[in-house]
Amino acid sequence: MDKEFQIIEELKQNALYRIDESTRMIKKSLADISEEELWQKPNASLNSIANLILHLCGNISQYAISSLGENEDTRNRDVEFAATNGYTKEELLKKLDDVLDSAKRIIFDASTAQLVQKRSVQGFSFSGIGIILHVVEHYSYHTGQIAFWVKQLKNKDLGFYDGVDLNIKNK
Repeated sequence: MDKEFQIIEELKQNALYRIDESTRMIKKSLADISEEELWQKPNASLNSIANLILHLCGNISQYAISSLGENEDTRNRDVEFAATNGYTKEELLKKLDDVLDSAKRIIFDASTAQLVQKRSVQGFSFSGIGIILHVVEHYSYHTGQIAFWVKQLKNKDLGFYDGVDLNIKNK
């Protein structure tokens, strides 16, 4: 196996791992959230958890599925933030899972040519690698916002790493 192929596969595998980690954290965060709390906004300047999930679905679709996957861009970003209801928690998580399944398949299958090809997304110029990095960091960023909002609502630790000793020193 050549070094270039190993590097590309390592990048993809780590991106997919990070996506799965964020998904796990979002699902754990939402376990005790009511349907009402899902759509509650902390204040007029902030988004509800539901709006953030709709936004993640739109953004991941636009970047990974449309751009990297070379499919039509059908995103309507303003709708993601304007919604005040219309989805249950179960429906939102299903929508997120469906988008992520498609995006992860596209990332996994991306060729070297697709990873280095520059393309325009939201007016920005990114290579396929840049798109993958954007998807991972953007997903992680909003996962943190969702976790913070749930902690604020429930006043509890979400236990993302229960049973894991995070104090082990590097070797």
